[in-house]
Amino acid sequence: MEEINPKDKEWFSQIKEPVVLKSMSSVNWDEEADIAIIGCGGAGVAAALEASEQKQDVLVLDRFFGGGATAISGGVFYAGGGTQIQKEAGVEDSPEEMYKYLQMEVKGIIKDSTLKKFCEDSSNNVDWLMKHGVLFNSSLYRKKTSYPTSEYYLYHSDNSLVPEYAARAKPAARGHRGFIKNSLRVTGLGGSIFYPLLNAAKNNGVRLMLQTEAIRLVQNRNGKVVGVEVLQIPPNTSAARKHMKFSKRASAYQMLIRPLANYYRKKALRIEEKERVSKFIKAKKGVIIAAGGFIFNREMVRRYIPKYENGFPLGTTGDDGAGIRLGQSVGGVAAHMNRATAWRFLNPPVAWGQGIVVNAQGERYCNEMVYGSILGEAMIENHNGKGILIIDSQLRKETLSQLGPGKLMPFQRNPVILNMLFKSKKAKTIAGLAKKCDMSPLKLYDSIEKYNLAGEGIAKDPFGKPTDDCRGIRKSPFYAIDVSLENSLFPCSVITLGGLKINEESGNVLNEEGKDIEGLYAAGRTAVGVCSNIYVSGLSIGDCIFSGRRAGLHASSL
Repeated sequence: MEEINPKDKEWFSQIKEPVVLKSMSSVNWDEEADIAIIGCGGAGVAAALEASEQKQDVLVLDRFFGGGATAISGGVFYAGGGTQIQKEAGVEDSPEEMYKYLQMEVKGIIKDSTLKKFCEDSSNNVDWLMKHGVLFNSSLYRKKTSYPTSEYYLYHSDNSLVPEYAARAKPAARGHRGFIKNSLRVTGLGGSIFYPLLNAAKNNGVRLMLQTEAIRLVQNRNGKVVGVEVLQIPPNTSAARKHMKFSKRASAYQMLIRPLANYYRKKALRIEEKERVSKFIKAKKGVIIAAGGFIFNREMVRRYIPKYENGFPLGTTGDDGAGIRLGQSVGGVAAHMNRATAWRFLNPPVAWGQGIVVNAQGERYCNEMVYGSILGEAMIENHNGKGILIIDSQLRKETLSQLGPGKLMPFQRNPVILNMLFKSKKAKTIAGLAKKCDMSPLKLYDSIEKYNLAGEGIAKDPFGKPTDDCRGIRKSPFYAIDVSLENSLFPCSVITLGGLKINEESGNVLNEEGKDIEGLYAAGRTAVGVCSNIYVSGLSIGDCIFSGRRAGLHASSL
């Protein structure tokens, strides 16, 4: 665990030391509410909606315009235990099987009792989302894929079909992709989950203060968090309109042209520096921090997860660690700050997943059909971010046939084509390929030989890949395709997983003694949660709803 404060040279944040009041009247409050929530993403809106259902006056603050990483995500909600969508699709599942599976992914990073509750509450959370207007669809994709095509909305978004996992927990499709009626859109569906919740929260009387950044917390003499100081761009001004334009352009270009996104991001930041005014927000029952992770704070990335620095940052400008630093500024402690997830997906096309990935020496190190975060972690943590995909001419031919219309989406197809054209090496022999890749011919040959024996059923695959997927690498010519972390033509998305330590029954931020910091809560990626060990698709949004509702409910009960 890490204890740090704003005076530390590695603070790397604009968050200031808290204001400590002699009395509640010693500051001029500009706004007040029962509960103030910092961050209007998935966790923030869940907390706000839950608190509003408990008849609380809720004020949500967001540096930009709401949505956070949830709104720009693929819109996958990880849920199981027998949701109504699973039942419609004929998928058998139970909280017990979901728990047994997630134990293998979570590995004790949260309490077993918390994980059990997450699984037991999962079906009810789907019902809660649907009650507030979120739509799902029970069209089922039964095979393994990183993200299905437009015909399917319920799929295996995890490792449950991988043999070593399936042997310990009954597989079930738990990736519930959000659905929008009469829309052809099948990517970036996070809005299908976020915006119905936001509308429901507004209808319940939740108030929003946009273009408003929290910079420090306010405490009373006893250490209870009673408010927050913010900097706000005055609404309905020219500065506010320009800030909106530049911020939205930065978001739009982030996945397409990063230098252009950074250009507009800097223009928005300059407006913030010049135009914002200070305000104090009183929170009578508490403050909930739901401000995301820190992937866009490059100094914090270099400090905590340097191996992942050259990955593709996935999130929003607001994922700058400010929420974590706010908690730490009043004595909160953070944990697992060295945890990140990098997604190196090979399937689809399935033919790529049926090849092998080797390191710089030619040694194979993972089952290539696992969920992308497993492969990404092995590549970055143990092999210096290096990955070379080896296929033969038969798998290359099958790859090309799997790129046809309707078989893959553009974000899946285009990197495959680009990398086969510009990041591929070819040779008639294994030794020749090894020479072109500057790796050991003996080690590469050994990796391929063991793989081929597994494909023939003579031996088990050393990494547990099913025999049917061990297609073998036999037919010349042979190909080596760069799938390393730094490959700009094949972005490897990275998000941070560490955050503030919390009381897992209430969501209260904990101090170094393990005691609650009164009046302060954290949720989503600002806090340690279900997916803080490793990531599978939809688990972060699943945790955002679970942890956001938990914090909103407990703060309301005070």
